[in-house]
Amino acid sequence: MRVRLRHGLCALGMACCPWLVAGEVSAPVSLVFAGDIVLDDAAGALVARGGDPFADFAPLFAGADIRIGNLECVVATTGSAGDKNFTFRAHPRTVPVLKRHFDAVALANNHSGDYGREAFAEMLDLLQTSKLAQFGGGHNLSEAHTPLILERKGLRIALLGYNEFMPRSFEADHDAPGSAWSEDEQVVADIRLARSVYRADIVIPVMHWGWENELTANARQRQLARTMIDAGADAVLGGHPHVTQDIEHYRGKPILYSVGNFVMKETDNANQRLGWVVRLQMDATGVTAFDTHVAQIDADGIPTRKPGATSPCWRRGQAQVGQCQAAD
Repeated sequence: MRVRLRHGLCALGMACCPWLVAGEVSAPVSLVFAGDIVLDDAAGALVARGGDPFADFAPLFAGADIRIGNLECVVATTGSAGDKNFTFRAHPRTVPVLKRHFDAVALANNHSGDYGREAFAEMLDLLQTSKLAQFGGGHNLSEAHTPLILERKGLRIALLGYNEFMPRSFEADHDAPGSAWSEDEQVVADIRLARSVYRADIVIPVMHWGWENELTANARQRQLARTMIDAGADAVLGGHPHVTQDIEHYRGKPILYSVGNFVMKETDNANQRLGWVVRLQMDATGVTAFDTHVAQIDADGIPTRKPGATSPCWRRGQAQVGQCQAAD
């Protein structure tokens, strides 16, 4: 018999588990994850006026042990726009608002490098100065692939972030800032290192993948999700398609392929204007449950909660993902 404990798997009674207490399970830890966040344009103007684009979700965030979101823009004053249809750059004044609601932001996406490496490096410094953690990005390739470790109630949670939507020119280099690119062998190695070197109890990759407006995950997403769970991930959280996608579980571990948008003005259909904020419940045995909270996004890209809406939920032991009505 083997028991999942704070630092991995140990056989009962072996010397490698001197802290073992029979039947001991850590207190539950909750983690909320919000999808694509763009803080230029109307959202940025709201912040400049003293407003808060996250205000309607503040109680949900405040009630969680860990709050993370995908920062789908660069926060900087430097750099020049790349040759793309859409480029997003938010003002540094948005960082304190992010810090108010989030413990960490994911930077591995296809817009964090919109204004070049200089702007990306400025954003890294702004986040560090503000003590707002990030993952999936770094001043070099090694930093970009280093897990962010957050410890709550004795539980060590490792967050990793990867982008696999072009341009790959945003990828960090051995001596240049950028984000972590998704390559299967490297992702597997990172997950294993998160446990063996960083002593993580829970490992969660946050993925930027899939195709825009597809309501069902594609074969590549499904293959990589299973590869990550086989390597030791406890859950997979995803985004980029700008719409919510299907949810499944594999080996008893949840895969949320896309939670959709959260703060995003550039929308062009009703599906893009509905997103989920997902809340995971975890303990030393892994992810035990999740529920989702619907965000209705207005024409300015600002989300409001739909507390009576029905959306996906799941608890360990259930054969299928169900539907729940959010109570809070």
